[in-house]
Amino acid sequence: MSSVIHYTACPACGSSHINHVLDAKDYTVTQQLFQIWECSRCTIRFTQDVPAEEEIGRYYQSEDYISHSDTSKGLVNRLYHKVRERSLNNKRQLIGQYVAARPNDTLRLLDVGCGTGAFLNHMRQYKWSVEGIEPSTDARDRAAKLYNLLVYSPEKFFDSSLHHFDAITLWHVLEHVHLLHEYLERLKELLLPNGTLFIAVPNYTSYDAKAYGNYWAAYDVPRHLYHFSPASMRLLLDRHGLQLKAIKPMWFDSFYVSMLSSKYKTGKQSVIKGGITGAFSNINASFNKERCSSLIYVIGK
Repeated sequence: MSSVIHYTACPACGSSHINHVLDAKDYTVTQQLFQIWECSRCTIRFTQDVPAEEEIGRYYQSEDYISHSDTSKGLVNRLYHKVRERSLNNKRQLIGQYVAARPNDTLRLLDVGCGTGAFLNHMRQYKWSVEGIEPSTDARDRAAKLYNLLVYSPEKFFDSSLHHFDAITLWHVLEHVHLLHEYLERLKELLLPNGTLFIAVPNYTSYDAKAYGNYWAAYDVPRHLYHFSPASMRLLLDRHGLQLKAIKPMWFDSFYVSMLSSKYKTGKQSVIKGGITGAFSNINASFNKERCSSLIYVIGK
């Protein structure tokens, strides 16, 4: 019998004031419908009756799941690869704004959920000492083959032998983690005193999320266990004694997500329609960056 997690209280703040808000489909693997609920106290949304950690692996078994397969299949994924190098540069430059170089000392970076290792490889080229953690065996194998990277399995994350780090990154990873509070506590432990944590997650309060409703690709059920708003992230970080330094927009994400969402809604690939919605989303967010499709939370101890 399949094991699922049914929440009777908010997984982020513990409030019992939770309600069903919409149904979303798993467009990537099973076509199964899942309920999304919202907490009226902290405003986080979460996928209800989600598969337990030991059973969710099958929902990642698709060549279309880009972070594991590095696929260039399909127009949207080809466009993703074209902008990836610029995105990698943007991430490196952002980290450089908050993590100061030390003379004669190599800075350490941990990328949690590093996929096939493109970001780690990029940072290593700029003299960072890099380590990665990735649950997918196939993705770890590809990281070794493509970039000669040794990437750890998730068990290493809680291992006492793991180093402490100047920078820890989770690029669209926290929404996948079953042990939400345990991970945040461990991330806090692994940061050096002046280290910085960078967490990127989709933002369901964005224009494109509202435009596409239950077709919004960044709901990505059931792989996305949680669906964050800026308010819910603030409360979650505060609960764990973490200090929010800044919130930064990820402008490219609105286009990628809108193109996928348009495909889910119409059944056809439409770069133009998706691109227009992505552009409107970014224009909307230019007046309030916390309305961007995806946000990077810059965090200290």
